[in-house]
Formats: sequence, C-alpha cells, structure tokens
Amino acid sequence: MAAVSADYKVSPEGRGMPTRRPVTDDARSRWLHWGPTLWAMLALALACLASLALPASAEDLVAVPALTARVTDLTSTLTPEQRNALETQLAQYEQQRGSQIFILMVPSTAPETIDQYSIRVADAWKAGRKGVDDGVIVLIAKNNPNDLRKMRIEVGRGVQGSLTDAISGRILRDVMAPHFRSGDFFGGLAAGVAAVEAAMNNEALPAPNLPSTRAPHSDLSDFLPLLFIVFIIGMVVLMESRRRFQGPGLPGVSPTDPRSRVLTGQRGRIGAGGFGAGLGAGLGGGLGGWGRNDGGGFDGGGGGGFGGGGGGGFDGGGSSGNW
Repeated sequence: MAAVSADYKVSPEGRGMPTRRPVTDDARSRWLHWGPTLWAMLALALACLASLALPASAEDLVAVPALTARVTDLTSTLTPEQRNALETQLAQYEQQRGSQIFILMVPSTAPETIDQYSIRVADAWKAGRKGVDDGVIVLIAKNNPNDLRKMRIEVGRGVQGSLTDAISGRILRDVMAPHFRSGDFFGGLAAGVAAVEAAMNNEALPAPNLPSTRAPHSDLSDFLPLLFIVFIIGMVVLMESRRRFQGPGLPGVSPTDPRSRVLTGQRGRIGAGGFGAGLGAGLGGGLGGWGRNDGGGFDGGGGGGFGGGGGGGFDGGGSSGNW
C-alpha cells in the first residue's frame, strides 16, 4: 500500500477523520510527470485565443508607397496631363505659402479604415514644414466599402485652426463628392485642393522657405580652393625643409647609392609627391563635388525637383467620408 504523506488528526467530535485529504506518493509523482505538460497546453490555448483577438498583422496591411511626387496615383485614374496639372497647382501653392499638400489615390485601405491608413501615410510622408506642421494629405480609396470610408483629408497640427474637421468634412461632402459621383476625379481633386488652399490661407503661417540659387555649403566652398592651395604649399615647404636639414648625403655612402636616397629623405620627397598628388586629386574631386551640390532634399517647394516631405507632424485631425 502506498505511503500516506498527510498526518491524521482526531476531530473535536472524536471521530478519526483527517483534517485534509491525504496526498499519496503516487499522486504526487503523477502530478510531477504531467503537470508541466498541462501548463504548456494551457499556455498554448491562451496564446491561440489571444491571436484571434489581435488586429491584422503588418503583412496584411496595405503598404505606404514611397513619396516621390506631390500626386501619387496607384489606381491609374488620372491621365499624365491631369497629374501634371495637379502637381503644378500644389507646387505653386507650396512656393507661395510654404505649406505642402499631397494627394494619394489607392485602390483600397482594407482591412484598415481610411483613417487608420491615413495616419500611417502621414507618419511616413511628413508633409509640411518641421515645427510648423502645415501639411495636408488628400487620400482617396476608390474601392473601399462605405464602412471603411472612401476619402479623407488629413490635416497637420499647424493648420487645424483654419482647416477644421468641420470644414474638411464640408469640402469632402459638398465640393469633392459631387464630382466623384459623376466619375470626374480630376475635377473633384482640383476643386477640393482649391478649397483646402482657401481655408489654409486664413492661417497665420511663417513665410515660405524660398529655394536658394546657391548650394547649401557655398559660403564654405568659396574658400576651399584657397585652403587646398595653402595645404599643397605647406607640404612642399615641409619636404624642402626636411631635405635641407638632412643634407645632401651621409658619410661613407655614395649619393647614387639607393641607401642614400632613403636615408637623406629623397625617397621621402618622391613619396610625398605621390601622396600630394593623390591627396590633391582626392580632395579636388571630393571638394569639387561638394561645391556642385545643388541641395537635394526639401527645398520649400517651387522651382525645381520635388524634395519630399518637410518633417511636418500630424495627430489625426481631419475628416473622412464617402461619395
């Protein structure tokens, strides 16, 4: 018979009943054997239940496209001429006011709502100027069901005083939707952007960052050729000083002996010449490339290639709707 690990005590009534159920060695060994397995199965079941409650994974979400232009049409709705016309409209406003307005057309944002997808786009694109936060994104999801919403105006923090949620909603509903219902997406976007610009004009914003005609490092690059010449002259003077200090040769060694060239520094002068030439070519090419830098990046809009978002911030302001 298996040993009993619990002690028996006599109850106050005198009946010989144990105060707790005894645990046998066999029961304890079975628990030690199966207990960890049961806990593992319970943890696995809880993990499966939790995964069912989680939102869609990142792999299931619609990717945010790279920002390469002010108008991005992934639905092939706009003709090249229409896209260029909208680009010109947005670029001119950016040049005049400094604020950035971008347009994005996608087939769908499912499984996300257009609001959720739009804030991901805003975080990635960073429309508007950094610290001013005067960017706006007009997002169209042509094939979204109505419960996910088909269009949205995402408004940066810096222009929410003039382009309020209510005004954004009216622009979507009263200006853009009638055009979209008739299939005129270009007309709806052009009219909607014009209404957005009119509302933003009521916001007191800093002056635009006008594009510079000179490279950003032009002030320093003006002095680079002079610094390069001074460096080369210094190298020549240094090598000549070493040669004069060491003398024409060494006692007991012929000047034509290779050892004499090594010991007197003549080989050093040759090496220095190679070094100077190599360094001169490297610095000349590198610094010349620096001096030719046209700025790249965000240039405040207007007059040239698109430089991307300026670092503006968003916090979910704006409005969504259908047509």
